[in-house]
Amino acid sequence: MKRASLTARQYVDGVVGGDRAVLARAITLIESNAPAHQQLAQAVLTELLACRGQAVRLGITGVPGAGKSTLIETLGTWLTARGKRVAVTAIDPSSSLTGGSILGDKTRMEKLAVDPNAFIRPSPSGGTLGGVARKTRETIVLFEAAGYDVIIVETVGVGQSEAQVRSMVDFFLLVLLAGAGDELQGFKRGVIELADAIAINKADGPNAAAADLARAGFAGVLPYLRPATEGWQTRAFTCSATTGAGLEELWSVVEAFERLTRPGGAWLRRRGEQERSWVRELVREGLESQFRAHAGVAAHVEELEDDVVSGRLPATTAAQRLLDLFRLPPA
Repeated sequence: MKRASLTARQYVDGVVGGDRAVLARAITLIESNAPAHQQLAQAVLTELLACRGQAVRLGITGVPGAGKSTLIETLGTWLTARGKRVAVTAIDPSSSLTGGSILGDKTRMEKLAVDPNAFIRPSPSGGTLGGVARKTRETIVLFEAAGYDVIIVETVGVGQSEAQVRSMVDFFLLVLLAGAGDELQGFKRGVIELADAIAINKADGPNAAAADLARAGFAGVLPYLRPATEGWQTRAFTCSATTGAGLEELWSVVEAFERLTRPGGAWLRRRGEQERSWVRELVREGLESQFRAHAGVAAHVEELEDDVVSGRLPATTAAQRLLDLFRLPPA
């Protein structure tokens, strides 16, 4: 049976009231590209802006196989056991051919998925840069309005999504492995400079010594790199998502970060910069959508691109002609 549609007021009351089913439907609403859904979603988001709490937004990235999902589940259950409400938006890679998404995070986080104080929302990336979902920011607003204390945004760790996730969280954690050879050595310095902390995961059993050695190596280098946050020194530590070792230290680092940056204003300045970035991103996205939908552009774009490929036109000339066409009113 088709579910009855909800009004904006019903969405707002349901989200603020802690109705998990309505929260799930609200996230589906904002992810929809249907014009009618978008209009309703914006009305809901506008109402919910005033209902946001003081949640900590935690971004987590790392190389594939570093154990990010296991770490999130272990940390999440550790936090809920201590009275925190935790929401996770776990972003899966979408197929560039079909637009399909694996959406397997609920399978990987079995314990957290059934925790009444946690909410996991796998979100398809829709083919956007680095697997970052276009609607992740709006999802964060919904989580905050629903009263979650900690919001975790996990990236797919493909090397390009980190900057986007950095632009929507308060604290950014980079998860690495010791003894991973090229995976550890090849991680770009620019990504390390985005991190507020580095966790060397799987520091248990025979790998414990290697993890501690890697931590010491990072601890010696980090003071010479540009800090990700003003007034904060990026820290490195070891942990084990399997045993839970190091989780207390991890959360104490996050709390120390909050204690330092909130009173000094860095926390709020970052939030303000993120809001500005959000507006600019949406404007760029809207302009590009209008550009591609313009009849004149659509009629000539392939021809002009072919001219560039064949060497008949420089790319700058082709781009300028397309922009000139875009400025013309539709016939």
